[in-house]
Amino acid sequence: MTTRIAVALATLAGVGMGAAGMRSLNAQPGPSVYQIGMISVSNADGFAKEYLPPAQAAIKAHGGVYVAAGPGTVIEGAPPGTRFVVIRWQSLAQLKGWWESPEYTAAHKIGEKYAKFTVVAVKGVPQ
Repeated sequence: MTTRIAVALATLAGVGMGAAGMRSLNAQPGPSVYQIGMISVSNADGFAKEYLPPAQAAIKAHGGVYVAAGPGTVIEGAPPGTRFVVIRWQSLAQLKGWWESPEYTAAHKIGEKYAKFTVVAVKGVPQ
């Protein structure tokens, strides 16, 4: 009888540990945050050569992922820019960490010579 109890307890412990492990495997972080940039470029050459390389390097270094970028197609209204970018971040804190980083602060100062920026953050919708 003692062996049966030990086997039953071991089985229950194994089931409990397996359930806890599955819960942690299925746990997913909250929804991503999407940065939407609407940019009015006044000097395309300076923008492309002086601003984009350090800005893109800073985005990558801070974990941002480009989802879309380019001139866009207007469906309705008058957008505040001629170029658009959508970047995915794991959290608003991660986005703000990049935005306030020394690397991007320096790149943004350069970018302001060649463009005007409108940037918003939108929280993703859980799927």
